[in-house]
Amino acid sequence: MLSTLFNAVREKDIRKKLGWTFFILFIYRVGTHITVPGVNPSAMSEMASSGLMNILNIFSGGGLTNYSLFAMGVSPYVTAQIIVQLLQLDIVPRFVEWSKQGEVGRRKLNNATRWLTLVLAFVQSVGITAGFNSLSSYGLVSQTNSVMSFVVIGSVMTIGTFFAMWLGEMITEKGLGNGVSMIIFAGIIAQAPEGFYEIFKENILQADSSDMLNGWIFVVVLVIAMILVVAFTTWSYEGTRRLQMQYTRSATSYGSEAYLPLKVNVSGVIPVIFASSFISTPQTVMLAFQDKYSSAQWYQIMQQIFSMTTLPGAILYTALIVVFTYFYAFVQVNPDKLSENLQKQGAYIVGVRPGAETKAFVSKLLLNLSFVGSIFLGVVALVPLIASDVWGLNEKIGLGGTSLLISIGVALDLIRQIDGLMQKKNYVGFITKDQLAAREAING
Repeated sequence: MLSTLFNAVREKDIRKKLGWTFFILFIYRVGTHITVPGVNPSAMSEMASSGLMNILNIFSGGGLTNYSLFAMGVSPYVTAQIIVQLLQLDIVPRFVEWSKQGEVGRRKLNNATRWLTLVLAFVQSVGITAGFNSLSSYGLVSQTNSVMSFVVIGSVMTIGTFFAMWLGEMITEKGLGNGVSMIIFAGIIAQAPEGFYEIFKENILQADSSDMLNGWIFVVVLVIAMILVVAFTTWSYEGTRRLQMQYTRSATSYGSEAYLPLKVNVSGVIPVIFASSFISTPQTVMLAFQDKYSSAQWYQIMQQIFSMTTLPGAILYTALIVVFTYFYAFVQVNPDKLSENLQKQGAYIVGVRPGAETKAFVSKLLLNLSFVGSIFLGVVALVPLIASDVWGLNEKIGLGGTSLLISIGVALDLIRQIDGLMQKKNYVGFITKDQLAAREAING
């Protein structure tokens, strides 16, 4: 991994993409420290350890703690993407039609996603502002009696979400990696040192002399567990099922052996991001009704269901990861298009007939791979949440599984993209640079 990065910075184009990515992330990090006008950010210190606060901080990179322009981060945009993609499954005929129109249809769907992001961002912004204001004894909003204050704050935060979304698109277009994932990844990395220090302070610095040994044991066990999770997660992400291919054309054009690689975890880290965003959206909306309905039975039940820090919420979160793993696997690898493309290339999977049989084979294989991938993602995300709930650990430890999954997945995708660009740079047509240099030396 390190050797890939060292080699990448030597290439001008890749170095430019890296510089552009770091520059955009720097702008985003600056924005997380610009407080929204009309609020008192010190009031948020009371709720710094709440479950919803920690979830939203994953998507905003700590921006919610300062109640900044990027307090909502890219969470509304991710939720809007989920809804639009789900509506393409024969639910809204127009969306289904757009999904089959190629580039033109993709632009229409992107516009629909942006409009939905606008609505979700404003509703969620007003919801969390009203909810956190009612929960805070210091008063988050300066003029609580003015409806216009909430509208202005919600509008500013909505603009911040759109700006964060645009920054993500710029990373995807001109930088490296998936823009939205990179913004979330950068936020997690930026908060990691503070999170480690809080755990160290809570278990060692603030512990009694009699509990000091237990604190050190806990920290050491936590570090070992993290190393094991990172190793296991990396190994699982890299797992690949290789399908042997046969071409009807001459083998000299393609090599004696060819394989179609399918990742065991085809969906990557996207299901975790989708599930986290999807489960946090109802919580942010419910905050707006905190004053009137906090004692109502239905409200308390909803709070239990949509909180990742409770057992029912953790189970729902895991179920969402499983569902999105299956769903996104078929989005990433469409069996219909794959079968059609293989036929156009004059290729087929060894032992499988082209056409309908290939489609059925790939669909069944995706179901099997998604089962393994979803179990892996669910276990890594669920175990820390259950441990945090059972033993009363810091809620950041419970959400640590989610943060680790996102961080490792995005980092591996970034390395793969850099590696792909490096391989592309090393080839001129079908001739490597070394072969071209040798030919020039012979001819010269």
